[in-house]
Amino acid sequence: MGAAATLDQVLENGDARAVAIVVPDGPSLTFSELRAQVDSAADGLAQLGLGRGDRIGLVLPNSVETVVMFLAAARVGTAAPLNPAYKEDEFRFYLDDIQAAALVVPPGKADAARQALPAGALLVEAQLDGDGMSLAGDAHRDPSRGAHGPRPDDVALVLHTSGTTSRPKQVPLRQRNLAYSAQNIARTYGLTATDVALCVMPLFHIHGLMASTMATLSTGGTVVVPAGGFDAMTFWNAAETHGATWYSAVPTIHQMLLMRNRGERPAGAGKLRFIRSSSSALAPEVMRELESRFGAPVVEAYGMTEASHQMASNPLPPGERRPGTVGRETGIEISVMDDDGHLLASGDRGEVVIRGQSIIDGYVNNPEANARSFTDGWFRTGDQGVIDRDGYLALIGRLKEMINRGGEKIAPREIDDVLLQHPAVAEAVAFGSPNKTLGEEVTAAVVLKGEASEKELIAFARERLADYKVPRKLFIVDAIPRTATGKIQRRAVAESFNRK
Repeated sequence: MGAAATLDQVLENGDARAVAIVVPDGPSLTFSELRAQVDSAADGLAQLGLGRGDRIGLVLPNSVETVVMFLAAARVGTAAPLNPAYKEDEFRFYLDDIQAAALVVPPGKADAARQALPAGALLVEAQLDGDGMSLAGDAHRDPSRGAHGPRPDDVALVLHTSGTTSRPKQVPLRQRNLAYSAQNIARTYGLTATDVALCVMPLFHIHGLMASTMATLSTGGTVVVPAGGFDAMTFWNAAETHGATWYSAVPTIHQMLLMRNRGERPAGAGKLRFIRSSSSALAPEVMRELESRFGAPVVEAYGMTEASHQMASNPLPPGERRPGTVGRETGIEISVMDDDGHLLASGDRGEVVIRGQSIIDGYVNNPEANARSFTDGWFRTGDQGVIDRDGYLALIGRLKEMINRGGEKIAPREIDDVLLQHPAVAEAVAFGSPNKTLGEEVTAAVVLKGEASEKELIAFARERLADYKVPRKLFIVDAIPRTATGKIQRRAVAESFNRK
């Protein structure tokens, strides 16, 4: 098969008898069964009157049903997966914003989402049982209707930006964007039909959908989907039972596994070809500890929703993995640009910009954001970075998160990395706090794994940082606020602690 241009085509490589998806202690589907269930679910949605222009909200936990309904909704109209943990008001905002034509939920669950159902939208209950995928809805069914194959330019998936600095923006990802991304990720890591991915990222997020799931399925491999998502207690048992060859996660999950497994290499790590980290910065010290403890190379990658996930990655051995970088461009172009729109030379700091086949054409109904985000065909990521002579990209931080202390621009990640070198620090997040004289002052929050005082940690930082970068205030806390996907959003952390 040649290059796929739709998600349907992405599934064509899987051997009919090979296992495509398996839930530990739960159901599994071969590729033949997966394709049949997607066909059945897509036809079921079409018979309920849904079609190409319709947005179909999905509120489902990590499960076989989630994968099937994502692919079915993307074939019939546009899939819009939402975090099942949202409250009613949050569901109402997102469902209204996308003008949802239907909401798919598990039978008898997702009460908050049901309460937020927009007027006129269909409620559909989806469940995989002994007879296959069952769709129950109150709407009149037209058995003569069926789903038609999507076109490459059809919008398959709509997600929202995080909204930490502005109103969440709708990100429309086309069939061709997603198909290219899945194959691009698979090429980067040499995925084959023998690979088994342990999917611990939520399937309402681009990371879990593209890296763990669709990239694996694109080469006929197997995706292991623990019910409900990541659980440090059962992770290695699932990895051992199903022969996981890789997993991809945010640094928070890696750190939880390290804290849970302090002894010998877990048996479940025995078949790992590699460990992938993305969606947030991975501290070099955490990378070294992961490789030492679990015995597999760790590759840090760079992704974002607007690029259908992956843009850059460190290479697998024998390629050089450079701690503190997100590697080299993969399948798209990456450059660095100044404020005036001029591309900069290697070694110069600027805004990271991207262009390529996996990147959106523009946000939905948001001309102001589109005008700010695109320059001469390049998409502005909002990240500050520098590319070295070998093409490795080092991210310095979000432009809107830089600390401005009396005119000195400070990258908070540099402070994070120094604090993480202290043997008692498990996590660290630096941010700016308001200061009447300087505008902002450096502050940090840390989670400890050993004994240390605020005074000791500040002294440790002072030995390794210029004085203006040393935190003046340091919070020692039990946990750092995170998004539902486990990401730390620095501005949200700053807002939380600056209120104290």
